[in-house]
Amino acid sequence: MKAAYRRLLIKLSGGQLAGGKDFGIDPTVIGQTADQIREVHELGVQICVVVGGGNIIRGISAADQGMDRATADYMGMMASVINALALQDALEKTGLDTRVQSAIEIKTVAEGYIRRRAVRHLEKGRVVVFAGGTGNPYFTTDTAAVLRAAEMQAEIILMAKQGIDGVYDADPNSDPDAKRYAKLSYEEALVKNLRVMDQTALALCRENQLPIAVFNMEEVGNLKKLASGKAVGTRVGD
Repeated sequence: MKAAYRRLLIKLSGGQLAGGKDFGIDPTVIGQTADQIREVHELGVQICVVVGGGNIIRGISAADQGMDRATADYMGMMASVINALALQDALEKTGLDTRVQSAIEIKTVAEGYIRRRAVRHLEKGRVVVFAGGTGNPYFTTDTAAVLRAAEMQAEIILMAKQGIDGVYDADPNSDPDAKRYAKLSYEEALVKNLRVMDQTALALCRENQLPIAVFNMEEVGNLKKLASGKAVGTRVGD
């Protein structure tokens, strides 16, 4: 396989790192994720990753239970740093030089986010894991993924899903007649409120003409296929 992109961004949810568990990090799953990222890196692609923290705490859920929303969101940002460090460890065990950059200052374990430094890491062949979301409450890690992809001038965002192979017109887990889209425009995804990413993030993708590929990360090989330009899951945008 040959690389179809020079630089791409992978969005991982915290839930994916938990595997089938409700909480925590599954060492087997994070190891498999690192192996798949390494395969893409071997194609010569520059890779950056944004990881969520939902396997530890979800800010919105905590806020719904009475916690102050800003406080809950900051806790979620710190959870994403924990996941980023775990992913860094797994990636480095595969031989990939990796840097974690955090949008919230946490000097002991991660670099602060500096765009030019991140770009330089990518140019040197390092995988860069962005943690801490945007550094602001009320914004999801989906929005952080689009923001970082735009700043890094990534050519595509790969939205990894857990057990779902794309975007459907209904919930495939409850509706056996749900149909998967092969391609979607930004406008169609926004108007129909489809589960691509949150609306703020999707609108930002449209403004910056950033294509999105939504795919099942649990199917080994999908990540490499997408990096090679093959049609997998649902394509949103161009």
